Amino acid sequence: MSTPSNAPKHLSGDQFRELAHRAADWIADYWENVEKRPVLSGVKPGEIASQLPTRAPRSSDAHEWDAIFADLDRIVMPGLTHWQHPNFYAFFSANASGPAVIADFICAGLGVQGMLWATSPACTEVEQRMMDWLGAAIGLPDRFLFQSGGTGGGVIAGTASESTLIAMLAARARTHMGNLVAYASSQAHSSVVKAAMIAGIAKGPGDHSAVRMISVGKDFRMRPDALEAAIRDDLASGKTPFYVCATVGTTGVTAVDPIADIAQVLRGAAPSAWLHVDAAHSGAACICEEHRWMLRGVEHVDSLCFNPHKWLLTNFDCGCLWVARRDDVTRALSISPEYLRNAATESGAVVDYRDWHIPLGRRFRALKLWFVMRHYGLDGLEAYIREHIRLAQLVESWINADARFVLAAPRTVNLVCFRLREGGDAATKALMDRINSGGRAYLTHTTTPAVDGEPAHLVIRMAISGTLTQERHVRETWSLIAGSV
Repeated sequence: MSTPSNAPKHLSGDQFRELAHRAADWIADYWENVEKRPVLSGVKPGEIASQLPTRAPRSSDAHEWDAIFADLDRIVMPGLTHWQHPNFYAFFSANASGPAVIADFICAGLGVQGMLWATSPACTEVEQRMMDWLGAAIGLPDRFLFQSGGTGGGVIAGTASESTLIAMLAARARTHMGNLVAYASSQAHSSVVKAAMIAGIAKGPGDHSAVRMISVGKDFRMRPDALEAAIRDDLASGKTPFYVCATVGTTGVTAVDPIADIAQVLRGAAPSAWLHVDAAHSGAACICEEHRWMLRGVEHVDSLCFNPHKWLLTNFDCGCLWVARRDDVTRALSISPEYLRNAATESGAVVDYRDWHIPLGRRFRALKLWFVMRHYGLDGLEAYIREHIRLAQLVESWINADARFVLAAPRTVNLVCFRLREGGDAATKALMDRINSGGRAYLTHTTTPAVDGEPAHLVIRMAISGTLTQERHVRETWSLIAGSV
């Protein structure tokens, strides 16, 4: 006689199908109606948490799924900032698309743990091929591709911040010296400083002796002469320049550091330093050949990253990192306890991605790239990027035609930065706040540095990169901005 089991009851196949269809309908309805919602959430701190029980339920409820879906609408939805809204122009976007979401759903259902080739060969080999597809699509030299048979290759990390840290750890391991110094533009992302803190290079965010922030010119690009001067000063002080981050599309204004000139400085002043390129947002534009000028000199770099989850229709998280010499990365990050040893690894014939990044575990994120690139094709992805840039050019033309506004930085791709001509920072900030409080659009700001006699300015950023954004949305938003002055 069998003993009754106290194990919980899982969803049956039919129950799962019903709920999965319901969830798909819910998401599709959300996408179709998201522009009717205010872009920014209006809830107050603690308001969402106050609607949730303080303890988890003790038992299940046959009708709980009706309540769960109701709570999505009642509790969760009011507390969202709608990143998929066509009038979301803040920060940089976090693209989602149908093919990528379907791939993520399948990834979750498979529940693959791809830490080793042996734990799911398809997880590794699809990723290797997708990194080659995407690397070739943005014009990377063969030395960064697996299929070239050389020393390089690519890996999907969580974000560009993680890629920056991976590259810095590889650079540190390759240097074999102390008193290390890293360099980046004063406009570089904060992840460079944070990586140095995590790696034990910098003592804190203000440790400018360990991370030198290099000044920029009037175009907000890193000045190679200032980089060279900083390196030579540090060498004279007995320090070791070991890592330089060049930014292709700075967070503030999408300025593009001159990779080729920076590489030339390193060849003359610090030939052993690692040159990393952070193209987190703007790298997506290099799908289009006319924008590959931004990567001029990439043949001289050690690593490059960009995030398809920002502007290439592949939902978060999907950050792509390519390295010229993969052994530099694996030497820095590999550790092999007995429980991970296996014949495939010992043969040396496979890639074990657990040696390429910080965590041991990893999801089958390559499915997202595979589905997106197969659904849209390179032609579709190029058209997507070009349309956003066309819309940014429109906004730029409207700013230049309106004497009340000033273009605050050169436009490189799809980000337009502007300010009011009169009233100073306070007036520009007040204009942005009025737009955001109305709920019809969401913009964010940055501060441009003082350069060549021009003072620092608070400026409004309008990043046009939403999956659902069309010309009518951009025109309506500009009318709103112009009418709110």
